[in-house]
Amino acid sequence: MDRLGGHGCDRASPRRLGSRFLGLGGLAFGIAAGIAAVPLRATPSAKIAPPVSAADTGRFGGEALSSDARDMVIWVATSRDNHALPFVVIDKINARVFAFDSAAHLRGATPALLGAARGDDSVPGIGHRKLSTITPAERTTPAGRFEAALGHDFDQDILWIDYDAALSMHRVIVGRSEDHRAARLASVSASDNRISYGCINVPAQFYDDIVKPLFAGTVGIVYILPETKPLRTVFPVPNATPASR
Repeated sequence: MDRLGGHGCDRASPRRLGSRFLGLGGLAFGIAAGIAAVPLRATPSAKIAPPVSAADTGRFGGEALSSDARDMVIWVATSRDNHALPFVVIDKINARVFAFDSAAHLRGATPALLGAARGDDSVPGIGHRKLSTITPAERTTPAGRFEAALGHDFDQDILWIDYDAALSMHRVIVGRSEDHRAARLASVSASDNRISYGCINVPAQFYDDIVKPLFAGTVGIVYILPETKPLRTVFPVPNATPASR
């Protein structure tokens, strides 16, 4: 498998990696919501929602979320879809990652780098292909619900989101010098955060201080919000009530 900046992810083939999940005895995972293929199209940036009700102020820790991300978190908390496990919500439109503990309280938020192509599906078999064969249109970060666990790629620990599709969250890699990944993460705009082969790149400090402790010794849930179709065609999230708007 080709490498970027000395790292095997972005994306790395599980078959070639022979990765083992950390502390989970090789637990298999990768349950995702079934998502039908849809045409790729440009999607306008989501509007950041106004402050939520007082009941949710503590849950979000004062962090501003898009209306879809906020509705998603409230649904997870009220439906207990996370089964008392830590979970992460990835807002692709705004290129933001929100990490929550098992009680659905925010533990951290960060900008992220995502797949260069907009789209909500992975190409079948992409996890077993060389990076050099993955076309620009195939470099998507798929939407859905995934069971995730810590593991390894070639030389670092990562959070495997969909093992078969070689999709993970990891510390931002150096990549090619012309990628300017660190600068993209630091920029105010989300428009330049689409650069990876599909994996989610986050700042190293966020990964080490938030992601690793939350997922240490346990599986968790990662919810990746769609960008080419409505949220409620992917997740059973009820329409927002007037009080939560």
